[in-house]
Amino acid sequence: MTTTGIQLVAHAPTRALRLATFGSGNVDLDEGGRRAALALANQAPARWGEHWCVSSPAEAAVQTAMAWGLRPTIEAAIADCDYGDWTGHTLDEVAATNPDGVQRWLIDPDAAPHGGETLTTLIDRVGHWLHAQTTRCERITAITHAAVIRAALVNALRAPSTAFWQLDVAPLSVLHLRAGPRGWKVHLATAGPTAAVRHGT
Repeated sequence: MTTTGIQLVAHAPTRALRLATFGSGNVDLDEGGRRAALALANQAPARWGEHWCVSSPAEAAVQTAMAWGLRPTIEAAIADCDYGDWTGHTLDEVAATNPDGVQRWLIDPDAAPHGGETLTTLIDRVGHWLHAQTTRCERITAITHAAVIRAALVNALRAPSTAFWQLDVAPLSVLHLRAGPRGWKVHLATAGPTAAVRHGT
């Protein structure tokens, strides 16, 4: 019997991402991002072309999928975190005007100084989506955001929400998850050499 396998891919870079802008996927890929996505285009069909493909609604995520010749189904549950009033502003800009808010946001996963989504809410949202996929018994490729992949790892490893900030997800990073009887097996990989951490064997 086929088990559910999910590959979550962080979208290719955008100028906003390079500037550490909140909501950095809500813009088109820049030239460097397009080149980076296309550089993987020859590998994507063999690795992901036979999978059901879903994407965050963000332009950068959809364009990353399309660069690989994929036509994704839009999935709101894997959209980026809602950063509220901070959306479109860089971290430096927000830190200059609301340093206390940024500090609370980095320390307390239940804080939403921007008026948007808390990290706890994001982690729960992604966790519900992951759970819903376990009955699909198919391979899924999901083009999404670094924050969503962090949230997926927190769920898969059953880690505390504070572990969110201990995870670093680069553009075009790939997180492989496979459903198992004791939870998710987690395999982190890039286009090059891979390293694995197992859970739920």
